[in-house]
Amino acid sequence: MKILGNIIWWIFGGLEAAIGYFTGSFALAITIIGLPIALQTFKIGLLYLWPFGSKVKNTKSPTGCIRIPLNILWLIFGGLWSWIMHVFFGLLLCITVIGVPWGKQHFKMAGLSLAPFGKEVELGI
Repeated sequence: MKILGNIIWWIFGGLEAAIGYFTGSFALAITIIGLPIALQTFKIGLLYLWPFGSKVKNTKSPTGCIRIPLNILWLIFGGLWSWIMHVFFGLLLCITVIGVPWGKQHFKMAGLSLAPFGKEVELGI
């Protein structure tokens, strides 16, 4: 079921969004300052590529106190808009019974796009 869900996700925009996140990740990785943000956008791109069967977990490695200011900066410069978009589409998809699985994926992505620093994506391939 998760393979079928992922294929339908790719057809209706998931593949284009993942390519967009990977392209943005590459552009950010060119600069030294953008490298931590590039890792987070790559993480979100992986979740866009394979949302069904993937899990978002907190990291077990101690990242120190830098995680909080980076999440605040992320939230200010785009994370809030991404969260709003995912919550909107998640609610829109959950109106119908057939759209509930895709709505759940949007809610999973909303949680990651709100604060990606300190979290990891475990792909369920």
